[in-house]
Amino acid sequence: MKYVKNFNLAFIISILLFGCTSTTKKSDSDVDRIQLMILPEFMAMDMSQNGYTEILDNAKKDGALNVDTILVERIRGVSYNLINQTYIFRDDTQDWNWEINVIESESINAFCMPGGKIVVYSGLVNKLDATDDELAAVIGHEIAHALREHGRERMSSALIQQVGILGFAIFLSNQDGSFLSKQAVLQGVALGTTLFFALPNSREQEREADDMGLELTALAGYNPMAAVSLWRKMDAQSDSEPPEFLSTHPSNENRIEDLKIEAKKYKKLYKEHQNK
Repeated sequence: MKYVKNFNLAFIISILLFGCTSTTKKSDSDVDRIQLMILPEFMAMDMSQNGYTEILDNAKKDGALNVDTILVERIRGVSYNLINQTYIFRDDTQDWNWEINVIESESINAFCMPGGKIVVYSGLVNKLDATDDELAAVIGHEIAHALREHGRERMSSALIQQVGILGFAIFLSNQDGSFLSKQAVLQGVALGTTLFFALPNSREQEREADDMGLELTALAGYNPMAAVSLWRKMDAQSDSEPPEFLSTHPSNENRIEDLKIEAKKYKKLYKEHQNK
């Protein structure tokens, strides 16, 4: 019994120690906060793939998946220009199985799930008459969330809040002491998919995605100041029917002013790319 208690204690300590890390390299955006990442990365990837596949399947059934081929190619072109610069922030992104799909919808929304699963809703482009620079601002922001693994971070925090650290340790090990039983993985996929979409990003996560997203857009050759014009367009839309994108992305004058200040920091990067 004492051995079991000591083992559980050691296991819990190891989860906390190895689960605290910064997911990205330090860059001009100076984002290097230590994050709680007790959920294994491959589980977060499985969870996101599960949810992503479900979204695409539903869109396909509705005849809404990648309908406008010209728009799809445009969005994929902007996205891949951004993706090609993600190595600045972490070394493994070139090995991610990136996917970019467009769903025909009035919704003004976009997201990038763990592992590079991107969806852009056509309403984001059509309702806002978004330029490529403005598209890059949105997609860059969402890619930054994936680079920082904010979804995995939210899942980790929520799981601990729901079952506690001891419960999570039990969740990760079965009675044989082997790591991550098949049943635990399946349970995790179902739970994690729900958590990813249900839990909003924190203010700190949004700030990080703003800063890294601006840097990423500048590195890819898009004007970082377009983030300001884009958020003004979204803010104007919110007077009538708030864009879904803003449900977890607070939009206000303070944030727009912050974006103005941050965007100026990356003008040099943008101009350097323009001169190549």
